[in-house]
Amino acid sequence: MQAAPKELPPLGIVFDSDIGNGIDDVLALALLYGAQGREDVATVVASISLTTPSLSAAAYCEALNRFVSAVANRNIPERFRRENVGTIGLAEAGPGPSETPVLAKVLAEKDDAGEALYPSEIERVIDTADPAALIRNALTAYDDQNAIVVLTGPATNLAKVLSLNGARELITAKVKFLSVTAGAFPAGAPEYNGKTDIAAAQKLFSEWPTPIIAAGYELGKQLAYPAESIENDFNWAPRHPVVDAYRAAGTMPYDAPGGDLAAALYGSRPDADYFGLSEPGTIEVLDDGSTKFTPSSAGTHRYLTADDEQKEKIVAAYREFVAAEPAERQLPPRFKALIEAELKKEEEEKLKKEQEAQEPPK
Repeated sequence: MQAAPKELPPLGIVFDSDIGNGIDDVLALALLYGAQGREDVATVVASISLTTPSLSAAAYCEALNRFVSAVANRNIPERFRRENVGTIGLAEAGPGPSETPVLAKVLAEKDDAGEALYPSEIERVIDTADPAALIRNALTAYDDQNAIVVLTGPATNLAKVLSLNGARELITAKVKFLSVTAGAFPAGAPEYNGKTDIAAAQKLFSEWPTPIIAAGYELGKQLAYPAESIENDFNWAPRHPVVDAYRAAGTMPYDAPGGDLAAALYGSRPDADYFGLSEPGTIEVLDDGSTKFTPSSAGTHRYLTADDEQKEKIVAAYREFVAAEPAERQLPPRFKALIEAELKKEEEEKLKKEQEAQEPPK
């Protein structure tokens, strides 16, 4: 008798970014949260790491994680809830700013009781993890070919991962592909992520051992996230950390760049036909940080494209996932049964006490 095929857990999304430099990275992370827990494609944010050496950026990521976890647990009695708050990887030094005023402003928001509206326990660097070690450990926890890496910032952290002993073999085994915001295609001027850490970008594109799918600067300009979504799509939440960050980052109404969102959407939904793909080839990072794409049937690099019909569909998906109410957490049947049994027992004990209180004294 043949054994039943093993059911794989959700695809793990390893997210590395420079959150704090712009609102687009925040939107990309929100999209990954909004896409997880869906029935069509099961994904989960496996780890979050930053090249931005900003405690505010790390604290904001943890606060957003807590917010999402709390909403996902909304139908579970409070004492049975489990916060799914992982450690945030934070570079002690890097190409980004050491402080992110926009995110610090959001973290300073208070509720009616004077408590932090978006609480976080990150106060010192020691409250975070080394990004390269965090990424390696996150990949180790996944089945082969069941993880996807999404990069929306400079390649600094991933270049360090590549330098770890045994990392390339681990990446080859665990990662299906890397989805990255980088370059301009088929040719163009250097964009921020590439020119911020040119050496790391060169190392990434020359040494990363799995397929790479790039969302170029030109694509991001064509697929802006609409301010209209911030105004109209978050009505399920009285306050939302993404909405507050978006409003703090610029003068409303403004549309945000969509390149990071493209990398996140493709990373979480590669089979959904949102995008077109270039022919295979090789992406080379030149000494000024610009990219050169050379077609080749043996190449493992491609870049995303989108026609007019796809663009409309992509922006609609941006809005759907970024503004989505997190999917309700589904408990395993055994835990659900234990909770129901305990609640039933408590209700019976409460009813018994009420009955005893109503009985006349003897």
